[in-house]
Amino acid sequence: MVMMTQSPGVINNFCLFTDIATRLDPITPCKVSVNSCVVTKGCCSNGFQSSHFSSKNRDKIHRSSHQTTSKKLLCQQQDAISSDDEEYRSSRNIAISLFKRYRNFIDRGGADNLKEFISAGVNAYALGCTDEGLRKELTNIKESGIEIHEMQTYGGATSLKSKICYQEVNECILWLSIIFITILCTPQPTVVRWSPTPPVSDEIKLQWKGFCAIIANAYYLRGMAWLPVKTLQLEQMAVVGRAEEPSVVASRMRLIFSTLEVVSPQWPRV
Repeated sequence: MVMMTQSPGVINNFCLFTDIATRLDPITPCKVSVNSCVVTKGCCSNGFQSSHFSSKNRDKIHRSSHQTTSKKLLCQQQDAISSDDEEYRSSRNIAISLFKRYRNFIDRGGADNLKEFISAGVNAYALGCTDEGLRKELTNIKESGIEIHEMQTYGGATSLKSKICYQEVNECILWLSIIFITILCTPQPTVVRWSPTPPVSDEIKLQWKGFCAIIANAYYLRGMAWLPVKTLQLEQMAVVGRAEEPSVVASRMRLIFSTLEVVSPQWPRV
């Protein structure tokens, strides 16, 4: 995860959204650390190339791997790194990685699975992805009929594959949009974004910024980890004229609080 932390500061009663395009200089390729693997970064849609091992070094390692045990271990380590890095080589791979983690949490639940999805979303934010760009990638996958492998469980392999549906795409991207907006509600800077392109559309930002800001204020100013669902339903009524079911609102709130814990932890871990 690409992250800069700072001591929590006081934020306004409403989330302040600065114009990212005006405060960031044009992007030049640079390196960021993602899952302990170094990748050369440009725009999310342009993909990423691994610089941890050059192709020349990779070939050299494989040719000499039979000579010593240490070189065999190095080769195995390199393969593991390349496997992790593969998820960040293109916006398509990032979209697939996010969707697999989203579905994994929906199917299995668990705080760890949720935070794994959030961490992937934070990486996507840092790498310059947008919600609509990743929606387009998932929609293309859906329309092409490609099946996606399920997540591995406890290190074991799985051959299960399934197609995705539009409802899953929409909900996955909504979750991602909420993560992006939550990051924008944190005292700056918590996550460095290497792109001048806004991560979410103005329409989605308008719909969810108040919702996220209420929770962020409770988290930073009052040290809270939960809010009455009714408070958030009233915010939804004021903004869009309707409120979601209490269980749905509670799941949105959990997503936002968990995102804040990932990008800006306030309490020591037990």
